[in-house]
Amino acid sequence: MKTTAISVSCQHVLSHSRLTARLPDFLTLMKPRVMLLAVFTAVVGLAIAPGHLDPLLRCIAILGIAAGAGAAGVLNMWYDADIDAVMTRTSRRPIPRGKISRTEALAFGLILAGSAVALLACAVNVQTAALLTFTIFFYVVVYTMWLKRRTPQNIVIGGAAGALPPVIGWAAATGDVGIEPVILFLIVFLWTPPHFWALSLNRADEYARAGVPMLPVIAGRHVTIRQILIYSALLVPTSVLPWALGFAGAIYGATAVVSGAIFIGLAWQLSRNMSLDADRRAAHRLFVFSISYLFVLFAALLTDHSGDPLSSMHPSQGARADVGSARAELSIRPARTVRSSHGVNEDVV
Repeated sequence: MKTTAISVSCQHVLSHSRLTARLPDFLTLMKPRVMLLAVFTAVVGLAIAPGHLDPLLRCIAILGIAAGAGAAGVLNMWYDADIDAVMTRTSRRPIPRGKISRTEALAFGLILAGSAVALLACAVNVQTAALLTFTIFFYVVVYTMWLKRRTPQNIVIGGAAGALPPVIGWAAATGDVGIEPVILFLIVFLWTPPHFWALSLNRADEYARAGVPMLPVIAGRHVTIRQILIYSALLVPTSVLPWALGFAGAIYGATAVVSGAIFIGLAWQLSRNMSLDADRRAAHRLFVFSISYLFVLFAALLTDHSGDPLSSMHPSQGARADVGSARAELSIRPARTVRSSHGVNEDVV
């Protein structure tokens, strides 16, 4: 009896040890770098939204969005395991290496996705949960299962999934969607094609071998570079809209203009290169800069917002403050001055 108990205990310890050893592989399935970028843009959407969300609910919202983004990555790797095994860039992922089976990945992804949606629905609001559900569905079913292997526009259309996190963050704070998160969506949406096409220019042979119809494989380098330049030209003015429309300040405006000029410059340099080696170097430079570009842009927006004490005020608090200010004005200023003050308050609202 004692020997049996010891044997069961040893098996339990070994099983726990194996699970702990495989934990990094499960984390890799969640595409942590992509997940962190999605979470960061969601945090910015959450931070700049009007109103006030309890700190605990903020943490729950961020946790749910992170889990949802990770689940989308897991399910993407589950379905694309055959492609990943062929491409050099992805052949070291856990499923092609045999570290995690496809069945385990599917179960993990579905449990993670369901838990994330349920958490947001129960603790935050139904709108946020619905947006996260749509994002996961769009990335896994529409992009991964349908578009990726069928059309060179896979990145363009599928990029909508990666552009939704700031909208989800905004909805977590407000329960609604406004023009501000839509503009942030457009920024990420227009950023996605030049970012991924700059990468795929130097990986065209791998994509061709895997049977993925990326634009460089189907249309060639010259057409791809021209499309990169077009999307870059659309991205830069769109990135200035938050400042132009007044929900971002001078820090963001200057950052958008300067970083946008660099982005356009790198895309233009790519279009001017004649030799293949120079072309490859230019594509790599644009790809590397595009990663920092999005982070810097959203960090500047967050910095601008954190410096505005009125931005974190709940709408009802702002209204009460305006009423109190108007009453004070009535008691100490003549009617002509009160009308001026009322005009300023309308601008603030």
